[in-house]
Amino acid sequence: MNTKDTKVTEGGLNVTLTIRLLMHGKEVGSIIGKKGETVKKMREESGARINISEGSCPERIVTITGPTDAIFKAFSMIALKFEEDINASMTNSTVTSKPPVTLRLVVPASQCGSLIGKGGSKIKEIRESTGAQVQVAGDMLPNSTERAVTISGTPDAIIQCVKQICVVMLESPPKGATIPYRPKPASAPIIFAGGQVRADTILASAGNHTVLAQPQPAPAFTIQGQYAIPHPDDWMPLLQPVPMSLLFQMI
Repeated sequence: MNTKDTKVTEGGLNVTLTIRLLMHGKEVGSIIGKKGETVKKMREESGARINISEGSCPERIVTITGPTDAIFKAFSMIALKFEEDINASMTNSTVTSKPPVTLRLVVPASQCGSLIGKGGSKIKEIRESTGAQVQVAGDMLPNSTERAVTISGTPDAIIQCVKQICVVMLESPPKGATIPYRPKPASAPIIFAGGQVRADTILASAGNHTVLAQPQPAPAFTIQGQYAIPHPDDWMPLLQPVPMSLLFQMI
């Protein structure tokens, strides 16, 4: 551990950090555990606040907040849990090489330059000193100003890597406003009569009704439940003014 790491660890009680992780549903399930017992244990033993985003999304955000030493403890418990899952999955597997534990951090793009360093010097230093593989995504996550930073290796290598990343984040705070990444639910395709599926169909609101607005020229009638809604070109003539002479004949 170098002097920077010592400074962060010793001054950890005075420094509160928030680290965001991007996880798949299966990984989140592992962290939560049966009836929430695993995440409860992690919170109690680490002293960190661990929040998991709501929603039935393929990806979820796990937010870890607390003093640096509490964050390192929480990361250690998460990494060890993932290694435990890998070992369990290999019990009846024919695979001989053990895959590394992988975590994905979500970092403001404005801090990624400091993490990479001039000519990639900083990220190279982190890789060599911790033994972990670190990759910074080139593109920002959808509708955000954040990037994914993937860390792979043994649990111990991951903890050392997270410590060094925390040092960088403390020394180089985000610049400007950060738009956080929020995973969106998987969009379900719409099934038409006859079982045809169109994934690119757009739902358009019309008053209190929802009609199907399609990319290609719309048919004369659009199916909605048990009713057929005429296409606007068909019913617009009905809205034309009635001649006065016809009105007198009708009276």
